[in-house]
Amino acid sequence: LEMERLEYLQALVTEFQVTDSIEAKEQVLANLANFAYDPKNYEYLRQLQVLDLFLDMLTEDNETLVEFAIGGLCNLCLDKTNKDYILEAKGVEPIINCLSSSNEETVMSAVTTLMYLTTAQSRQQTTALPVVECMLRFSLSASRRLSNLATVFLEDYCTPLQVEEARNLSKHTAVGIPLPKD
Repeated sequence: LEMERLEYLQALVTEFQVTDSIEAKEQVLANLANFAYDPKNYEYLRQLQVLDLFLDMLTEDNETLVEFAIGGLCNLCLDKTNKDYILEAKGVEPIINCLSSSNEETVMSAVTTLMYLTTAQSRQQTTALPVVECMLRFSLSASRRLSNLATVFLEDYCTPLQVEEARNLSKHTAVGIPLPKD
């Protein structure tokens, strides 16, 4: 049964790589993101380099591919090995870039992923000033889900000093990452 699982996941990855159909790519990525929920699949997904696939998709123009890729990473980074891999693969920056998505699901997954990726070593990156500024804006969002998540981020992952610094900075600048559309 375990062999069948690996073979099935391998077939999905192969299909993703060989198909020219955007719909098929989206479907396969959605399936891979769903398999990333189950810790039983972590080892196989690492073997098949699905973490790299997800990281690569974060920079795509296709919003659906980005949404499924960040969703997959969000599911995978609860695992310490996966978390370390994403951090070592310089995954934080493309994840931060997902905060500027107009897709709320993508933004929610990106915020959650940054929370999961925050360690003593990565905190400087995951709670960098632009991120904290962004969370301050998100905390004012009309979307209850997003404002609540951003508030948790600010309260649990940032120091009062970081929040204060970001507040002062955003008073002087009108530019920044726009809020996602509903």
